[in-house]
Amino acid sequence: MAEVPGVRVPMIDEADATGRTAELYAHIKAVTGLPFVPDMFRLTSTRPDLLKVISTGYEGVFLSEEAVLPRQIRELIAAWSSNVNGCPYCVGTHNWFLGQFGGGDELTAAVWSARELDELPLDEKTHALLHLVTKVSQAAYKVVDKDWEAVSEAGWSNAEILEAIFTASLFAFINRVVDATGLGTSVRESRISQQGTESAA
Repeated sequence: MAEVPGVRVPMIDEADATGRTAELYAHIKAVTGLPFVPDMFRLTSTRPDLLKVISTGYEGVFLSEEAVLPRQIRELIAAWSSNVNGCPYCVGTHNWFLGQFGGGDELTAAVWSARELDELPLDEKTHALLHLVTKVSQAAYKVVDKDWEAVSEAGWSNAEILEAIFTASLFAFINRVVDATGLGTSVRESRISQQGTESAA
């Protein structure tokens, strides 16, 4: 079990994992295609029941065969919501995935540095969806019918809008787990985002 400086909970190393935690670690690596278990999952490694919840949520958003939004849009929502929520650790992680699924350098750089939605290089249709996502992240209780209607009029289906707000809401949860446990402030970059840097090199 690893004690990471600044992280407030112990994280079980892959080599030390046993029982249900080891099974979930193997499953996470298999479904993500990553050679390691991301630290975000390892935060709950001492509680396999909670680890299962996070794993299931991740799979539901990013790996479901029933998804209706392109993976690029889902990763954009994850990265931008993390920016709005003040979680650079998750911005870096999902910016890396955004780049893997078609997001260009201009977009990923803007997602990283922007403070307002209008700073992102988006077409009008995507801007409308991200406007709702931003409102969900900042003050979901203020979402009203006209917000939903504006996104619908921009060309998004009801199923796509639901998936977008579910993704943004999932990241409100994930960002808070990462930050409250100290991971977001203790590790400058996630291992996933570093993987992207190594690939570029």
